[in-house]
Amino acid sequence: MTALPRLIAFDLDDTLAPSKSPVDPRMLAVFARLLGRTTVAVISGGNFEQFEAQLVDRLDSFEGVDEAALERLHLLPTCGTRYERREGGRWVTVYRENLTPEERDAALAALREEAERLGLWEAEPWGEILEDRGSQVTFSALGQRAPVEVKQAWDPDGAKKNALRAAVADRLPHLEVRSGGSTSVDITRQGIDKAYGMRKLEAHTGIPLDAMLFVGDRLDPDGNDYPVKALGVACQEVEGWEDTAAFLEALLAD
Repeated sequence: MTALPRLIAFDLDDTLAPSKSPVDPRMLAVFARLLGRTTVAVISGGNFEQFEAQLVDRLDSFEGVDEAALERLHLLPTCGTRYERREGGRWVTVYRENLTPEERDAALAALREEAERLGLWEAEPWGEILEDRGSQVTFSALGQRAPVEVKQAWDPDGAKKNALRAAVADRLPHLEVRSGGSTSVDITRQGIDKAYGMRKLEAHTGIPLDAMLFVGDRLDPDGNDYPVKALGVACQEVEGWEDTAAFLEALLAD
C-alpha cells in the first residue's frame, strides 16, 4: 500500500470543484477514500457556507464517510482566516481572525473605487460583487453567482485581476490583498494567508509541515496558493478538479 503524506491539504475552487459548484461524484468518491487513509484539510477563499454547499453536505450523506472520517477533515475557509474542526458530531470553530469594522470599510471602499477607476465594475452582475465574509472581504468581478464559463472567459491571463489587486494593495498597506479565484480579489488582516493556515494546521494537528502535501491550481507568484509554496510545503499543481481526481486516484492505487 502506498505511503501517503500524513496530511494532504487542498484548495477548493478549480482544485476540488468548479468555481462555487458542487464537487463532482468522481471527486467525492476519491476524496472519501482519501479520508479513510490520512488527515485531510481544505483551505480556500470561500466562506464556510460555501464549503458546506460544495463539499461537506455531500460528504455527510456519502456512504462510508462516518464521524471518524469527518474528524480527520480540517476546514479553513476564507484563506485560512477561519478554522473549523469536527467534534462531537458538529463543526467547532478553532479560531476566526475577523477584520475590524474600520478595516472592513476601508477594504470595501478601496475595492469599489479602484474597480470603477480601472473599468472593472460590472453594471449587471450575477449577484453581489462585494461580500463581507467577516474574516475576509471579497471582490467577485461578475458577481457571486456568475456562471463558471463566463468567469473563465473574463480574465484568462489574470491581467485585470492583478491590476486591481496591485491598485488596492497600494491603498491598503496595513492589510493583505491577494488574487483569489478566476475573478476575485480577497482582503484579510495583514500576514494572514494560506501559509498562516498551514502553520495553524501544524500547531493543532501536531503534523509537521514537511509531512504535508498541498494541492492547488494557483501556485504561481500572483496566486493565492503561492504562500504555501513559499513556506516550503511540498505542492502538487493542478489545472482543474479532473487533474486532482486523477492525481488522487493514482496516489491511492495499491
